[in-house]
Amino acid sequence: MAPKPTTAVYIISVAAELAGVHPQTLRIYERKGLLDPARTAGGSRRYSEADIDLLRRIQELTNEGLNLAGVQRVLALEEENRRLQAELEHARRDARDEVEEVERRHRYDLVPVRQAVVLYEGRRRR
Repeated sequence: MAPKPTTAVYIISVAAELAGVHPQTLRIYERKGLLDPARTAGGSRRYSEADIDLLRRIQELTNEGLNLAGVQRVLALEEENRRLQAELEHARRDARDEVEEVERRHRYDLVPVRQAVVLYEGRRRR
């Protein structure tokens, strides 16, 4: 069974190799607040798959010319966007559930028009 993406299993040298960066770069990213690896009881850094993915995203952004402050801002905006998308999806789901509930409650109150409407045509002339 594979570990969860958030399970910290990689030591710094392996994480750096997987992300394609130098281990010192990981330490810099941590100091700048871009990365927060787990720590063992002895204080050694441990990185998860999610951390490796984040490292790769940071590399993409720096390769596009962003400095670390810009990277930090982009990552914050991406996180906010994910949060807002989840909130929007939750609101849509709630709205859909409410509509379905209203439709379910009123389903028996609805009568087809051809059965419910009698057209008044006035008195017929002979």
